[in-house]
Amino acid sequence: MINKDEAITCEVAAASIRDRRSAYPSAGLSPRRLTNILRAADTGDLVLQMELFSEMEEKDAHLFSCLQTRKLAVSGSDWDILPGAPGGEEAASFAKDVVSGIWNFEEALTDLLDAVGKGFSVTEIMWDIEAGKIIPRELRKRPQKRFTFMGPDGCSGPPRLLTDDEPEFGVPLLPDKFMVHLYRAGADIPERGGLLRVLSWVYLFKNYALKDWVAFCEVFGMPLRLGVYAPSASKEDKEALVEAVTQLGSDAAGIISENTRIQFIEAAKGGTGSSPYGEMIDLMNKEVSKAVLGQTLTTDVGSSGSYAAGKVHEGVRMDIVRADARALERTVNRDLIRPLTELNFGQGVKKPVFKFNLQNSAGLQ
Repeated sequence: MINKDEAITCEVAAASIRDRRSAYPSAGLSPRRLTNILRAADTGDLVLQMELFSEMEEKDAHLFSCLQTRKLAVSGSDWDILPGAPGGEEAASFAKDVVSGIWNFEEALTDLLDAVGKGFSVTEIMWDIEAGKIIPRELRKRPQKRFTFMGPDGCSGPPRLLTDDEPEFGVPLLPDKFMVHLYRAGADIPERGGLLRVLSWVYLFKNYALKDWVAFCEVFGMPLRLGVYAPSASKEDKEALVEAVTQLGSDAAGIISENTRIQFIEAAKGGTGSSPYGEMIDLMNKEVSKAVLGQTLTTDVGSSGSYAAGKVHEGVRMDIVRADARALERTVNRDLIRPLTELNFGQGVKKPVFKFNLQNSAGLQ
């Protein structure tokens, strides 16, 4: 519990230049490298896993879109702060006014929902003192790679902040200073709880398909430039022919000996009309949609089914949104509303309740 006499306005996890640096683990990603990254995370070293997860969202537009849709369906909803019990009206009114005054509160809700993909999200509360009241001025997201769940005893526990003095096991988080939101996609530890952990293999296979498709598209449809020389052609004629064939790729002009000639052989235009690369990518995108949204039809109506079928599947997604909203409500009430109330009214006060109004959720009906 933070005491008013303590310097609670200090910034505990100040951003550093290391937060901006990345090893770019997605470069040259292979099944073996991915396995090593995930194994390191299991032992408490989350740096490469979190950097990889960030790159996955940056590089995969479909994955980014699905995660944003899921986050904004909750953070874009109306919310209210209500009395937790009769007699708590004053505390509820105070909390609502204060929280409404946090300039980046809605943005912070989206930041906390980053836990859906990465398993957990941490936001530092920047407290301030005004007219004898302790209020939060700003909520600052902290990179997940600055935390670990592995303590010095080798056991997994609450998140710990990595510092220059404690770069391996970190230090315990200062009470009432951080908001920690957890998401567990069937895993029993936060390091493995995010959806991006589930989708890391999907991302890898899709990345392979994209690279192969780009290489294929680079040469597909381009005619083969075949140089033909007569048996009597000299060495100089052959060298000139090679140079001419090479330069035709960009200049489309040149001169050669009459003893040589260039043939243009058109690439085959046949086929079934489908591409194995496209089919592979489409399959991986559907796997992403199912994992993140719980369905595929609201993201792929044109190719996967009718609008009516999409509306049926949208109901599944609404169930997920409700679950996300309830989990985020618990985090906000525990890590923001409770300390805000106790710091200003004492521990015995009836605490207000933060609640979403999902009737007006973004993207839902």
